Amino acid sequence: MPDITTEQGVYVNPAGEFTRDQRYIASRITRDGRDGYPVEAGRYRLVVSRACPWASRAVIVRRLLGLEDAISMAIAGPTHDKRSWTFDLAPGGIDPVLGYERLQQAFFKRFPDYERGITVPAIVDVTTGEVVTNDYPQITIDMSLEWRDHQRPGAPELYPEALRPEIDEVNEVVFKDVNNGVYRAGFAGSQEAYEKAYTRLFDRLDWLSDRLADRRYLVGDTITEADVRLFTTLVRFDAVYHGHFKCNRQKLTEMPVLWAYARDLFATPGFGDTVDFDHIKRHYYEVHRDINPTGIVPAGPDLSGWLTPHGREALGGRPFGDGTPPGPVRADEVVPREHTAEG
Repeated sequence: MPDITTEQGVYVNPAGEFTRDQRYIASRITRDGRDGYPVEAGRYRLVVSRACPWASRAVIVRRLLGLEDAISMAIAGPTHDKRSWTFDLAPGGIDPVLGYERLQQAFFKRFPDYERGITVPAIVDVTTGEVVTNDYPQITIDMSLEWRDHQRPGAPELYPEALRPEIDEVNEVVFKDVNNGVYRAGFAGSQEAYEKAYTRLFDRLDWLSDRLADRRYLVGDTITEADVRLFTTLVRFDAVYHGHFKCNRQKLTEMPVLWAYARDLFATPGFGDTVDFDHIKRHYYEVHRDINPTGIVPAGPDLSGWLTPHGREALGGRPFGDGTPPGPVRADEVVPREHTAEG
């Protein structure tokens, strides 16, 4: 594990408002290979950390669509230093497919002078060892659209054409106010910037509660990309965002509609079975030393509530539409029981 006490990054913006660098590597893996990266089973490796909400989107979508055999997955450890995520969970600390100790190596292999963040999720071309993309919003969309020929029978439509405008609209406001909103609160460097982000976050959560009060899913009557993107923030809310990021008007467990909605998704194959609460807590509390200087990881919260009945079936809806649930998690990708709500 990297020595994060001496090689930590700085996350809080001392000037006030936190602004996320969204300059990602825009290369895409497509059927026609127009960027030089054609869809090809076995050629690419998805690098993730279960701690990261952005990476968790790709983990969920890959599982829902049954792309495990087409796109292999490397799971980095829950912490990183200012240089890179590391493969400290792998035997000898070396990813067995890429032969790398750090994700940084794949970025530098393609861009020797790369100066931006080494982020997950990232997709690496196994044939060259070079990173292809870390453009996380596009990665999951392309899994749905470009990788269709390699999806499992019964894979759901997560980005159906008729609903794309509405999905995109919901995704945009949820990203600004919720997905990124918790970070804008947590990394704010002034009282004014924090309170602005806090207000936007809870105003949007209230809006989402109203939207979901009489409908099971965010857009249409099936699970879509929009639900995946909201879930990865909600599942981290009480464990880290409520305390660590000072998003403390209410806990998720105190917001009845969103709590039931989150439990509904958590109980759905492909969602809760990918969540590692241990990695989530260790990442935020150990890495963000400018917020939590001691690096102490809280023992709570009690996770057993995630396993309680949610009652959302009464709203109808068809989780997978005309498709089917994914099968069991691959043996080499099972989250350790002690890291789950059952642990």
